Amino acid sequence: MPMIQKPLSLLFHIFLFSSLPLITTTSSSPTPKAQAEALIKWKRSFFSSSSSPPPSLLHSWSLTNINNLCNWTSVACGDNTTKTRTVSKIDLSNMNITGKLTRFDFIRFPNLTHFNLFSNKFSGQIPSAIGNLTSLTFLDLGNNFFDQEIPSEIGRLAKLQYLSFHNNSLYGAIPYQLSHLQKVWYLDLASNIFMSPDWSKFSGMPSLTYLDIHDNTHLNSDFPDFISHFWNLTFLDLSQTNMTGQIPEAVCNNLAKLEYLNLTNNLFQGPFPKNFSKLSKLKHLRAQVNKFSGPIPEDIGSISGLQRIDLHQNSLDGKIPSSIGQLRELRYLDLQNNSLNSTIPSELGFCTNLTHLDLNANHLEGKIPSSIGQLRELRYLDLRNNFLNSSIPSELGFCTNLTYLALASNKLNGELPLSLSNLNNINELGLSKNHLTGPILPSLISNWTEVESLQLQNNKFSGNIPAEIGLLTKLNYLFLNNNNFSGSIPSEIGNLKDLTKLALSGNQLSGPIPMTLWNLTNIKTVYLYFNNLTGMIPPEIEDMVSLEEFDVDTNHLYGELPGTISRLTKLKSFSVFINNFSGSIPRDFGRYSPNLSILRLSDNSFTGELPPELCSGSALEELSVGDNNFSGSLPKCLRNCSKLQRVAVGHNQFTGSITNSFGIHPNLNSVFLSKNQFVGEISPELGECESLNRLLMDRNKISGQIPPELGKLSKLAELILDSNDLSGYIPAQLGNLGLLYKLNLSKNHLTGDIPKSLSNLTKLELLDLSENNLIGNIPIELGKFEKLSTLNLSHNNLFGQIPPDLGNLPLQYLLDLSSNSLSEPLPADLAKLIRLEILNVSHNHLLGSIPETFSKMVSLVGIDFSYNNLTGPIPTGAIFRKVPANAFLGNDGLCGDTEGLTPCNSNPGKSNKISKVLLALLVSSCVILVVATTSTAAVLKFSWKSKLKETESPRMSESFDLGIWGRYGKFTFGAIVNATENFDEKYLIGKGGFGSVYKAMLGRGKVVAVKKLNISDSSDIPEINRRSFENEIRTLTEVRHRNIINLYGFCSWRDCLYLVYEYAERGSLRKVLYGTEEREAELGWSTRVKIVQGLAHAIAYLHNDCSPPIVHRDITLNNVLLEKGFVPWLSDFGTARLLSTDSSNWTSVAGSYGYMAPELAFTMRVTDKCDVYSFGVVALEIMMGRHPGELLASLSVSLTENAELLLKDLLDQRLRPPPGQSAAAVASVVTMALACTSTNAESRPTMDFVAKELSSARTQAKLSAPFGMITINKLASFQNEKNF
Repeated sequence: MPMIQKPLSLLFHIFLFSSLPLITTTSSSPTPKAQAEALIKWKRSFFSSSSSPPPSLLHSWSLTNINNLCNWTSVACGDNTTKTRTVSKIDLSNMNITGKLTRFDFIRFPNLTHFNLFSNKFSGQIPSAIGNLTSLTFLDLGNNFFDQEIPSEIGRLAKLQYLSFHNNSLYGAIPYQLSHLQKVWYLDLASNIFMSPDWSKFSGMPSLTYLDIHDNTHLNSDFPDFISHFWNLTFLDLSQTNMTGQIPEAVCNNLAKLEYLNLTNNLFQGPFPKNFSKLSKLKHLRAQVNKFSGPIPEDIGSISGLQRIDLHQNSLDGKIPSSIGQLRELRYLDLQNNSLNSTIPSELGFCTNLTHLDLNANHLEGKIPSSIGQLRELRYLDLRNNFLNSSIPSELGFCTNLTYLALASNKLNGELPLSLSNLNNINELGLSKNHLTGPILPSLISNWTEVESLQLQNNKFSGNIPAEIGLLTKLNYLFLNNNNFSGSIPSEIGNLKDLTKLALSGNQLSGPIPMTLWNLTNIKTVYLYFNNLTGMIPPEIEDMVSLEEFDVDTNHLYGELPGTISRLTKLKSFSVFINNFSGSIPRDFGRYSPNLSILRLSDNSFTGELPPELCSGSALEELSVGDNNFSGSLPKCLRNCSKLQRVAVGHNQFTGSITNSFGIHPNLNSVFLSKNQFVGEISPELGECESLNRLLMDRNKISGQIPPELGKLSKLAELILDSNDLSGYIPAQLGNLGLLYKLNLSKNHLTGDIPKSLSNLTKLELLDLSENNLIGNIPIELGKFEKLSTLNLSHNNLFGQIPPDLGNLPLQYLLDLSSNSLSEPLPADLAKLIRLEILNVSHNHLLGSIPETFSKMVSLVGIDFSYNNLTGPIPTGAIFRKVPANAFLGNDGLCGDTEGLTPCNSNPGKSNKISKVLLALLVSSCVILVVATTSTAAVLKFSWKSKLKETESPRMSESFDLGIWGRYGKFTFGAIVNATENFDEKYLIGKGGFGSVYKAMLGRGKVVAVKKLNISDSSDIPEINRRSFENEIRTLTEVRHRNIINLYGFCSWRDCLYLVYEYAERGSLRKVLYGTEEREAELGWSTRVKIVQGLAHAIAYLHNDCSPPIVHRDITLNNVLLEKGFVPWLSDFGTARLLSTDSSNWTSVAGSYGYMAPELAFTMRVTDKCDVYSFGVVALEIMMGRHPGELLASLSVSLTENAELLLKDLLDQRLRPPPGQSAAAVASVVTMALACTSTNAESRPTMDFVAKELSSARTQAKLSAPFGMITINKLASFQNEKNF
């Protein structure tokens, strides 16, 4: 038996070993049937992933066709050399398949070389089993929904040449095993969510020519160093990866074959590598939207094959390299949004293949080179937002392929060259915000028949709008606003059937609106405001069926609004304010316009009621109908407008209850109901309007109580409820209004105490509770207000003492406690109100005397102590001697030396004796003061002499040869003495109250002005020690501003002080303005405006940007000098003082008659507001051509006397009236000057505000009335007006 088993066992082993090759062959080379079954199984999984059936293109994948695998759709088999052909290629690209790769049986396809799933809906993870496809040379999984990480096993696909994961949702770190794929020439990882790996683990991939990693925003790393080892790379895209740092120089050294480089939208920074030009094969350079700085490589022109350069939105500076002209293949150049600050190189004209040139938003200056006309292939040219200041070159007309031309927001001047008529392919033309002049000639625009957008706004074009504008029938946008166009609107505009936006505002157009305009059925926006248009709006307006915005404000239109405006179903904004319209508004207006958001009807003569369905669409945001004759109630639908922002219905005859007029409007910021006849109560719901800033309901018949809910309005700045029938207590919750600066509850029937919580209103400037029935003591807490300038508690039933704490208030205008029952003596602390102008404590029960310390209240211009129980002598201050007699009536115990009072001592002999004693004391004091002053001056003079060791010789010894430093280097005072021949009269160029001015010509053509001040005679040199004075002058030498003359330094010699200034070629502004210069130096309106603007910026700089702040104290025409180009220089710091931030006392007042602020006559205190006043006088004088003294005197008395005084009659009559934009600028200057010359110092604006306003495009943008109709009364009301 064992003998039999042995042969059987041996036979079994022989059979087993002989079977191994068969088993191995079967497992490594699956049969076609097995592969077919695997594919069918995978196809079936597509069902469970989508409700849609699998693509019909895969119908061949079925069991009935299982023996025909190699002929299946999207499947290919290997060659015929083997007996059994297996699958080598699967290409399911662009089949819209929904499925998962995890269902694919990778083991069955060992010979697969090509696997393409591009652009389907596969999702889930990429299985690690993909590493078994070791024969793969092509793998594309792009444009699917794969997620999770790339399996590291992919690095085993050693034969792979093409690999794409483009546009999936893969995340995690990019596996370094990818760099093991040494045969890959194409690698696309773009548009995923990869995170930055450890790049140091990556090795070079010598076969790689294409690498795309763009749109992986979480990489956040420096430029990967290993990329510089991809020697054969021709395509590299790292855009939108948030990479940072600089580009390594190794990249430029090693990637010599690179043709495409895209670094767009990253955080790369620093300059480009110095060896950047070594990328000699580069064709496309895209590095826009980064933080690159420094210059564009100067030798970029040596990369001769460059076709596209896109570097926009970086921080590149310096010049545009002229070598760019060597790039003859260049087609696209975009350098916009950088800080390039040179001129445009003329060499650009050699880039004759250029089609796109964008230099927008840089600091380029100078001219547009004429060589640009050589770019005959140019289609897109954008030079906007630079400082180009030439005319438009006529050669530009040679660029006949241009479709887009944008030159807006520069300083281009002159007329449009007729050669531009050759641009017959132009589609968009923008020349806005320049200084272009002249007419728009018919021959110029007739050929622009392809243009869709024509924007010429904000220039100085003049003449008529040519009728040929009607030939541009493809126009969508026509913007001619803010120019000097005159005449009528051409009827041919009605031919522009495709027009959607029309802006002709801010011109001098006159006549009626042409009837053809109403035929534009596609037009959405019509802006005709700020013109001189007349006539009526016809019923044909309804034909503008697309109309959304209609604005004709500030014209001379009249008549009634046609009922057809109700049929404008798409209307959003309707503005006709400041015209002569009358009649009622169509009753159904708003019913069919559900998107109506803005309605402005103010300043007309409308009557009747507002349409009840005005806001039926609940879209209304602004309702402005003030200054009309409207009556009736507010529309009920108003309370449903949740987007409401502004309601201005003041100065009408509205009646009806406001109790339920308002709901909860989260965006409501302004409510103006003043001066109507509204009744009802204030709704508590207004307290829920959290954005409310101004609530004005004064001069109505509103009753009930003030809702405590108003205390929740944390943004409220003005609460004006005076002149109504309100009753009840003042809610303590009003103390929560932390931003409130104006509170007026006067002329009501309020009762109770004054809430102590009002003292929490730290920003309050005006508090008026007068003419109510308030009782109780005045709370001492009211003395805590930090900014209160006006306090009126008069005509109430207040009693008790006047709190001494009121003396701590910063009151400036008014303290009125009259007509109450206040008793006890006047608190002496009220004397601390040294800025107060009006004090009224009349009609009370005050006792005791008026404290003598009240004489310190030097700002008082009006007082009333009448009808009290006051006794004793009145104070001796000036105001108490000048007031009318009735100021002290009803106080039998008062006496004093003023009209209506008996003298305090009726004994003439004793009086004379006292007077003599006082006179003797006064004389003695004066003698002592004179002696002390003379002695101090002598000591100071001797001290300065001894310290400087001055010589009597006009030639400088070495010890005297003091150096003076300027921005042009150092020069000596000896050189100045020699240059002026010891200050000979022939070098004298001016004399003033503070000394003489000489002109000194130094070496190298340097000219300075030297002001000579006599120390011994001048009372304007401060009597302080020399070092202190030196420090003041040294501070002034550090002042640097383009509109302030340079003070180089100073020197003392022979009892004189010498100040050395920069020399102004044109001399003083007075000299030029009043015609002592030649005729050609006459100042035009634009020049005058610029002078005022420059002067404003100079003074603002002294007040706000110097430390400590500087108050000039003597701003006059003589102290404004003009440089050659009429640039103003503020000069003469001989009288300037350095104002410490805590300084309040001044002992001398400087200034010139006619320019000094009026308060100086009373306060002897110089502040920055004194400079503001002087500036206002100078600004008016510049505009009027004469001193404005007479005007200011009349304005200080009454505005009504000047109600009919027209601005045009006030201006310098030697010039023609200012046109267009200049008119708006002139009106702006006069408006601001009137505000600056207010007799009330605190109501004057700051110079910082003035400078910003005068330079603001918003301020000068448009006039609210034709220039010839603007009155001084209107301008003087600046602080209460939105527009002027």
